Amino acid sequence: MNYILQKFRRFCAFFTGFVFFISGILKVLDPVGSGLVMGEYLEFLHLGFLGFASKALGTAFALAETIIGAALITGVWRKSTGIAAMTLQAFFTILTLTLVIFNPQMDCGCFGEAIHLTHMETFIKNVILCILLAAAFIPMKELGEPKKRKYAAFGVVVISVIAFCVYSLLYIPLVDFTEFRQTVSLQAGSTFQTAEEDRYEAVFIYEKDGEKQTFDLQHLPDTTWTYVSTETRLKEEYRDNGVTLSFYNAKGEYMDNLAADGNVMVISLYKPDLKTARWKETADFMMAASEAGFTPLLLAAATPESMADFLKDADAAYRDMIEDCLYFSDYKTLLTLNRSNGGAVWFSDGYLIRKWARRALPGEGQMKLDINGDVTEAIIEKSTKGSLAFQGFLLYVFAVMLLL
Repeated sequence: MNYILQKFRRFCAFFTGFVFFISGILKVLDPVGSGLVMGEYLEFLHLGFLGFASKALGTAFALAETIIGAALITGVWRKSTGIAAMTLQAFFTILTLTLVIFNPQMDCGCFGEAIHLTHMETFIKNVILCILLAAAFIPMKELGEPKKRKYAAFGVVVISVIAFCVYSLLYIPLVDFTEFRQTVSLQAGSTFQTAEEDRYEAVFIYEKDGEKQTFDLQHLPDTTWTYVSTETRLKEEYRDNGVTLSFYNAKGEYMDNLAADGNVMVISLYKPDLKTARWKETADFMMAASEAGFTPLLLAAATPESMADFLKDADAAYRDMIEDCLYFSDYKTLLTLNRSNGGAVWFSDGYLIRKWARRALPGEGQMKLDINGDVTEAIIEKSTKGSLAFQGFLLYVFAVMLLL
């Protein structure tokens, strides 16, 4: 009977560890997205002044969750691991109960961009995990000891996860779960060939008692609400099954159709305050893209006035190149389009073909090969490589944890 109880407790710890590990690694896959979610939590908890550290905090929490999950799976340091897991899970459960009560307009971010749960679904999931952890570690005795090699397996997995996290911080995610993923089509491809300004509306976001709501210009809230931000959205009647990449020129005219006409290389800057050398790199890449046959577009999360200030010290030779291709969009759109500040996205007749991080931008020769090659082959090559690499990493770490 004691043997069966021990196996049951170990199964509860293993299952919880599996959930912890998958939840954490999906967030480690996309540190920028984890930072966005952390920023929303900080705003909800009235800790917005820590927003500058949201990416670091989000990544740290994701790493902690993944490492605790690996410890639960391998069974190392069982008492310490149990205390850490129950403490973290209790915190998550209390936090999600608060979300259920106040119901803010935000995503829990439990599984990154891969799986979206409602606040109630998240709370129920956390309660179940609390019960499993209690069954696994209460009372804190007769927990058993792992085989010595499990400590080695745990160490190998921790090093591998940290290396994977460093890669994710330097480049774009191996697998893209955002709305701007490969093969999606822009609404501009079919809807905006004769786009006009009245297709859009300004939506104002206000906050009160930790709850955010959107209002239009005709129905703004009273003074007890605090203004947060303004977003430009496509009106309901103009929406279809594509995604919206909204941007405008210095005159305020929306130019979405430009991204859906032929082969377009979009360089996105959600933080456009670049050093002089970076502006030169950006201009050189845009020139190379143009020579390769692409139409280069530079989208910046800025205003015409602020961009003029950012570019004032830039060399005139490449400032003109930048200004000729410069358009403006909002921060969240560009961050979703490409997680890398200064990264590039290739659109072909409105279909998203491929993304590159700033550190891995292709040269002119490679771009010529891409634009003259088979678009379908380019899509399959990139999506397959990223997906297989991530699946291979998961198989590797689970093989180490389970078989070593």
